Amino acid sequence: MRSELMRSQPVTVRITPWLAVANATQAVAYYKRAFGAVEVERLEEEPGRVVVAHLSIGEATFWVQQDPDACPQALGGESPVRMILTVDDPDTVFEQAIAAGASEVGAVSEGHGWRIGRVADPFGHHWEIGKPLR
Repeated sequence: MRSELMRSQPVTVRITPWLAVANATQAVAYYKRAFGAVEVERLEEEPGRVVVAHLSIGEATFWVQQDPDACPQALGGESPVRMILTVDDPDTVFEQAIAAGASEVGAVSEGHGWRIGRVADPFGHHWEIGKPLR
């Protein structure tokens, strides 16, 4: 009976990134300041110290985990995966990310049908912030 119930319910397919960082508490605070992220849930090892957090930016969600052995700094300084954050106003979100502590990798410009710029967050993850020009 249980397997019949499970088969009859549709599954929403999605990809949800999981970012390893050296300090999850600082990362959660940064993503809130930089991108207006909202906590969906969090796990703390001790009060106030985030170990894992599920965050959302609008409809997009991602996870952050304190994992100093797998974070970009432990792997040579840069993540091999880039996040693409699609927003209505990439210029404003780009500047907000810089003001919150990101480093500019590529200025916001237009090309290949996008207005887009790239930052490296303080934890080594690269974010392309843009919108399609259609």
